[in-house]
Amino acid sequence: MNQTLSTIVRTVVAAATLSAAAVAAHAQGNVEAGKQRAEMCIGCHGIPGYQNSFPEVHKVPKISGQSAQYIVAALNAYKKGDRKHPTMRGIASALSEEEMADLAAFYASHANTKAPETPRGASVEVAALLERGACASCHGANFSTPIDPSYPKIGGQHADYLFVALRAYTVDGNNVVGRNNAIMSGISRQFSPAEMRQMARYLSTVEGELRTVPQSRFR
Repeated sequence: MNQTLSTIVRTVVAAATLSAAAVAAHAQGNVEAGKQRAEMCIGCHGIPGYQNSFPEVHKVPKISGQSAQYIVAALNAYKKGDRKHPTMRGIASALSEEEMADLAAFYASHANTKAPETPRGASVEVAALLERGACASCHGANFSTPIDPSYPKIGGQHADYLFVALRAYTVDGNNVVGRNNAIMSGISRQFSPAEMRQMARYLSTVEGELRTVPQSRFR
Protein backbone atom coordinates (compact mmCIF):
# COMPACT_ATOMS: atom_id res chain seq x y z
CA MET A 1 0.00 0.00 0.00
CA ASN A 2 1.48 3.35 -1.00
CA GLN A 3 2.09 6.04 1.61
CA THR A 4 -0.70 8.32 0.38
CA LEU A 5 -3.28 5.55 0.49
CA SER A 6 -2.03 4.42 3.89
CA THR A 7 -2.56 7.95 5.19
CA ILE A 8 -6.07 7.99 3.73
CA VAL A 9 -6.93 4.69 5.39
CA ARG A 10 -5.67 5.90 8.78
CA THR A 11 -7.78 9.03 8.35
CA VAL A 12 -10.81 6.90 7.52
CA VAL A 13 -10.39 4.78 10.64
CA ALA A 14 -10.02 7.88 12.83
CA ALA A 15 -13.07 9.47 11.24
CA ALA A 16 -15.05 6.27 11.70
CA THR A 17 -14.25 6.23 15.40
CA LEU A 18 -15.57 9.76 15.82
CA SER A 19 -18.59 9.07 13.62
CA ALA A 20 -19.47 5.94 15.56
CA ALA A 21 -19.61 7.99 18.74
CA ALA A 22 -21.90 10.50 17.05
CA VAL A 23 -24.13 7.72 15.73
CA ALA A 24 -24.49 6.24 19.20
CA ALA A 25 -25.92 9.53 20.41
CA HIS A 26 -28.26 9.92 17.42
CA ALA A 27 -31.98 9.65 18.10
CA GLN A 28 -33.68 6.54 16.75
CA GLY A 29 -36.23 7.10 14.01
CA ASN A 30 -39.80 5.84 13.96
CA VAL A 31 -40.46 3.19 11.31
CA GLU A 32 -44.20 3.86 11.01
CA ALA A 33 -43.66 7.60 10.72
CA GLY A 34 -41.01 6.93 8.11
CA LYS A 35 -43.41 4.76 6.14
CA GLN A 36 -45.77 7.72 5.80
CA ARG A 37 -42.98 10.16 4.93
CA ALA A 38 -41.66 7.77 2.28
CA GLU A 39 -44.55 8.67 -0.01
CA MET A 40 -42.25 11.29 -1.57
CA CYS A 41 -39.51 8.66 -2.11
CA ILE A 42 -41.36 5.69 -3.58
CA GLY A 43 -41.77 7.26 -7.04
CA CYS A 44 -38.07 6.57 -7.58
CA HIS A 45 -36.80 4.24 -4.85
CA GLY A 46 -39.92 2.06 -4.78
CA ILE A 47 -39.76 1.03 -8.46
CA PRO A 48 -37.32 -1.80 -9.28
CA GLY A 49 -34.91 -0.74 -12.02
CA TYR A 50 -36.17 2.85 -12.16
CA GLN A 51 -33.71 5.19 -13.88
CA ASN A 52 -32.77 8.69 -12.84
CA SER A 53 -32.69 10.95 -15.92
CA PHE A 54 -31.21 14.18 -14.52
CA PRO A 55 -28.48 15.23 -14.13
CA GLU A 56 -27.21 11.82 -15.31
CA VAL A 57 -28.95 8.66 -16.48
CA HIS A 58 -28.50 5.74 -14.09
CA LYS A 59 -30.61 3.44 -11.96
CA VAL A 60 -31.55 5.05 -8.67
CA PRO A 61 -29.73 3.34 -5.81
CA LYS A 62 -31.19 0.53 -3.80
CA ILE A 63 -31.69 1.96 -0.31
CA SER A 64 -33.80 -0.71 1.38
CA GLY A 65 -31.42 -2.59 3.65
CA GLN A 66 -28.92 0.24 4.03
CA SER A 67 -28.14 1.25 7.60
CA ALA A 68 -30.21 4.08 9.04
CA GLN A 69 -27.04 5.98 9.87
CA TYR A 70 -25.87 5.93 6.27
CA ILE A 71 -29.23 7.15 4.95
CA VAL A 72 -29.18 10.06 7.40
CA ALA A 73 -25.58 10.87 6.46
CA ALA A 74 -26.44 10.83 2.75
CA LEU A 75 -29.50 13.04 3.21
CA ASN A 76 -27.46 15.53 5.22
CA ALA A 77 -24.80 15.56 2.50
CA TYR A 78 -27.46 16.45 -0.08
CA LYS A 79 -28.92 19.07 2.26
CA LYS A 80 -25.53 20.76 2.76
CA GLY A 81 -24.64 20.53 -0.91
CA ASP A 82 -21.76 18.11 -0.37
CA ARG A 83 -23.62 15.88 -2.80
CA LYS A 84 -24.79 17.83 -5.84
CA HIS A 85 -28.07 16.43 -7.11
CA PRO A 86 -30.79 19.06 -7.60
CA THR A 87 -33.76 16.78 -6.91
CA MET A 88 -32.24 15.11 -3.86
CA ARG A 89 -31.03 18.42 -2.47
CA GLY A 90 -34.51 19.87 -2.80
CA ILE A 91 -36.01 16.91 -0.98
CA ALA A 92 -33.36 16.75 1.75
CA SER A 93 -33.47 20.51 2.37
CA ALA A 94 -37.13 20.22 3.34
CA LEU A 95 -36.49 17.49 5.94
CA SER A 96 -35.91 17.98 9.65
CA GLU A 97 -33.50 15.75 11.57
CA GLU A 98 -36.46 13.83 12.97
CA GLU A 99 -37.93 13.28 9.51
CA MET A 100 -34.59 12.06 8.18
CA ALA A 101 -34.30 9.64 11.09
CA ASP A 102 -37.82 8.33 10.47
CA LEU A 103 -37.17 7.74 6.76
CA ALA A 104 -33.85 6.08 7.56
CA ALA A 105 -35.47 3.78 10.11
CA PHE A 106 -38.14 2.78 7.59
CA TYR A 107 -35.70 1.85 4.82
CA ALA A 108 -33.31 0.14 7.24
CA SER A 109 -36.22 -1.99 8.49
CA HIS A 110 -36.41 -3.64 5.06
CA ALA A 111 -33.21 -5.56 5.75
CA ASN A 112 -34.09 -9.24 5.50
CA THR A 113 -30.87 -10.87 4.33
CA LYS A 114 -27.34 -11.27 5.58
CA ALA A 115 -24.53 -11.02 3.07
CA PRO A 116 -22.11 -13.97 2.96
CA GLU A 117 -18.85 -13.32 4.78
CA THR A 118 -16.91 -14.24 1.66
CA PRO A 119 -18.00 -12.43 -1.49
CA ARG A 120 -18.02 -13.75 -5.03
CA GLY A 121 -14.43 -13.88 -6.25
CA ALA A 122 -13.15 -11.03 -8.39
CA SER A 123 -10.84 -11.36 -11.37
CA VAL A 124 -7.17 -10.76 -10.71
CA GLU A 125 -7.41 -7.39 -12.41
CA VAL A 126 -10.45 -6.22 -10.45
CA ALA A 127 -9.05 -7.58 -7.18
CA ALA A 128 -5.95 -5.46 -7.75
CA LEU A 129 -8.10 -2.37 -8.32
CA LEU A 130 -10.09 -3.00 -5.13
CA GLU A 131 -6.85 -3.50 -3.23
CA ARG A 132 -5.46 -0.25 -4.62
CA GLY A 133 -8.53 1.57 -3.38
CA ALA A 134 -8.52 -0.25 -0.03
CA CYS A 135 -12.26 -0.71 -0.57
CA ALA A 136 -12.61 -3.57 1.92
CA SER A 137 -10.92 -1.47 4.61
CA CYS A 138 -13.97 0.79 4.74
CA HIS A 139 -16.83 -1.22 3.27
CA GLY A 140 -15.96 -4.60 4.75
CA ALA A 141 -14.48 -7.74 3.27
CA ASN A 142 -17.90 -8.66 1.84
CA PHE A 143 -18.71 -5.01 0.97
CA SER A 144 -21.77 -5.14 3.23
CA THR A 145 -20.14 -4.62 6.65
CA PRO A 146 -18.67 -1.10 6.62
CA ILE A 147 -16.40 -0.15 9.48
CA ASP A 148 -18.77 2.69 10.30
CA PRO A 149 -22.57 2.51 9.95
CA SER A 150 -22.59 5.92 8.26
CA TYR A 151 -20.64 4.40 5.35
CA PRO A 152 -22.68 2.62 2.66
CA LYS A 153 -23.09 -1.04 1.93
CA ILE A 154 -22.06 -1.36 -1.71
CA GLY A 155 -22.28 -5.10 -2.41
CA GLY A 156 -25.06 -5.76 -4.92
CA GLN A 157 -25.70 -2.09 -5.63
CA HIS A 158 -26.51 -1.09 -9.23
CA ALA A 159 -23.33 -0.94 -11.34
CA ASP A 160 -24.25 2.26 -13.18
CA TYR A 161 -25.05 4.05 -9.93
CA LEU A 162 -21.76 2.93 -8.34
CA PHE A 163 -19.86 4.21 -11.37
CA VAL A 164 -21.63 7.58 -11.31
CA ALA A 165 -21.02 7.88 -7.55
CA LEU A 166 -17.30 7.07 -7.85
CA ARG A 167 -16.83 9.49 -10.73
CA ALA A 168 -18.75 12.23 -8.88
CA TYR A 169 -15.97 12.41 -6.29
CA THR A 170 -13.58 13.49 -9.05
CA VAL A 171 -15.79 16.28 -10.47
CA ASP A 172 -14.98 19.91 -9.65
CA GLY A 173 -16.79 23.12 -10.52
CA ASN A 174 -20.07 21.59 -11.64
CA ASN A 175 -23.30 22.93 -10.14
CA VAL A 176 -25.35 19.76 -10.56
CA VAL A 177 -22.83 16.88 -10.50
CA GLY A 178 -20.19 16.12 -7.90
CA ARG A 179 -19.56 14.99 -4.36
CA ASN A 180 -17.43 16.67 -1.74
CA ASN A 181 -15.64 14.11 0.42
CA ALA A 182 -11.90 14.43 0.86
CA ILE A 183 -11.32 10.75 1.57
CA MET A 184 -13.39 9.40 -1.31
CA SER A 185 -12.05 12.07 -3.64
CA GLY A 186 -8.49 11.00 -2.92
CA ILE A 187 -9.34 7.36 -3.49
CA SER A 188 -11.46 7.86 -6.63
CA ARG A 189 -8.89 10.05 -8.38
CA GLN A 190 -6.55 7.05 -8.56
CA PHE A 191 -8.79 5.38 -11.12
CA SER A 192 -9.67 5.95 -14.74
CA PRO A 193 -13.36 5.85 -15.76
CA ALA A 194 -12.76 2.42 -17.31
CA GLU A 195 -11.33 1.10 -14.03
CA MET A 196 -14.26 2.57 -12.10
CA ARG A 197 -16.64 0.72 -14.40
CA GLN A 198 -14.77 -2.54 -13.83
CA MET A 199 -15.04 -2.21 -10.05
CA ALA A 200 -18.68 -1.13 -10.25
CA ARG A 201 -19.62 -4.10 -12.44
CA TYR A 202 -17.97 -6.54 -10.05
CA LEU A 203 -19.49 -5.00 -6.92
CA SER A 204 -22.95 -5.15 -8.49
CA THR A 205 -22.58 -8.95 -8.79
CA VAL A 206 -21.65 -9.47 -5.15
CA GLU A 207 -24.43 -10.96 -3.05
CA GLY A 208 -25.42 -8.18 -0.67
CA GLU A 209 -28.15 -6.91 1.61
CA LEU A 210 -29.61 -4.14 -0.56
CA ARG A 211 -32.86 -4.33 -2.45
CA THR A 212 -35.73 -2.31 -3.84
CA VAL A 213 -39.02 -2.88 -2.06
CA PRO A 214 -41.97 -1.96 -4.31
CA GLN A 215 -44.35 0.39 -2.55
CA SER A 216 -47.96 1.12 -3.40
CA ARG A 217 -48.52 4.73 -4.37
CA PHE A 218 -51.86 4.63 -2.61
CA ARG A 219 -52.37 3.84 1.04
